[in-house]
Amino acid sequence: MGVAMTAVCFHHVSLSVADLAAQEAWYGDAFGLTEAEERIEMPEAGVRTAVLSDGAGLRVEFVERSGSSPVAHADPFAATSAQTFTHLALQVPDLDAAFARLTTECGAGAVSPPAPGATKGMRYAYVTDPEGNLLELIETAEG
Repeated sequence: MGVAMTAVCFHHVSLSVADLAAQEAWYGDAFGLTEAEERIEMPEAGVRTAVLSDGAGLRVEFVERSGSSPVAHADPFAATSAQTFTHLALQVPDLDAAFARLTTECGAGAVSPPAPGATKGMRYAYVTDPEGNLLELIETAEG
């Protein structure tokens, strides 16, 4: 048949950003991504990257490329009109508190407020980061 697959687990997601330093600061404050696991500078390609971690398993790579252009979505589902990744979903212990903190203290854009999800015991909300990237916040009954 084939080679037996060993257990696969998620490592990180990569996000294209316009301002690496500003996004690093925002995600550090908003989600505790304060540990830089890796930094790469590729001046010939106009690219700088940073892989940030919260030290507990959450990792996001930020890639800044000079001349990149933003993508704006009219609603949380508009991103699905192109076949690509559409949002970053993060599980939070208290959805109402996270939504309130992100939209008031951190300046996240409110896209859709906390609402019941399709799965029993699950709730969700959508916000945007300072560059307009779509983030889904999820709370589950198990925490």
